[in-house]
Amino acid sequence: MTGIDLRGKVALVTGASRGIGAVVATRLAEAGAKVGVNYHASPDAAKIVVDSINKSGGEAFLCGGDVSQEEAAESVIKKMIEHFGNIDILINNAGINKDQLLIRMKPEDFDSVINVNLRGAFLCTRYVMTHLIRQRSGRIINMSSVVGLSGNPGQANYAAAKAGLVGLTKAVAREVASRNVTVNALAPGYITTSMVEEIPEDKQAQILARIPMGRFGTPADVAEAVIFLCSDGASYITGQVLTIDGGMIA
Repeated sequence: MTGIDLRGKVALVTGASRGIGAVVATRLAEAGAKVGVNYHASPDAAKIVVDSINKSGGEAFLCGGDVSQEEAAESVIKKMIEHFGNIDILINNAGINKDQLLIRMKPEDFDSVINVNLRGAFLCTRYVMTHLIRQRSGRIINMSSVVGLSGNPGQANYAAAKAGLVGLTKAVAREVASRNVTVNALAPGYITTSMVEEIPEDKQAQILARIPMGRFGTPADVAEAVIFLCSDGASYITGQVLTIDGGMIA
């Protein structure tokens, strides 16, 4: 373990069975944190993440539940505290996309994206906040997106949810700053996950042409930003949105 030391901290990462969430959970464990790996529909993939962390000398806990549902979100937080004794860090990463042009978008697809991406973050934040306020310390990081800052055709539901996360971040940060709890958001651009890999090659080339750094980001790029915002070095940073996009919307 090198660099930032998070030993003694307990972190929950929602939607951590794959992609950015899995890498963030693994990186938190590498930094010394005990990690809750949340999943909804992919228990086998989440178990692989937990087993990998534990075999590497870390400490991880499998914590299933659909965080867009109130009872499940409350239960996830409760199980974390029962297992580890406390919680210090919440990474609201759970998210889905159901892309379609507005005039073809089904209302249920709008609702489901809002529920998972935004409502889930609200619920987890609500139920963890009592504990963070009581201990007068904590870190919350919401996974927004550049799409929430600049929009994208065919993603009205996703853009609305991710923009909502920015508003949630800034409002809650003001509410709890005096209690030594920071709330920030990350806004990744195009990151090499399954979502980006499914984009046709010609479209990928067009996207790369808009990125000054000339490459897609990696989940590790996002994870390092998470580690910094969880550290003591970020204790005076709150209510901020950090874009991780290679300069795409600079």
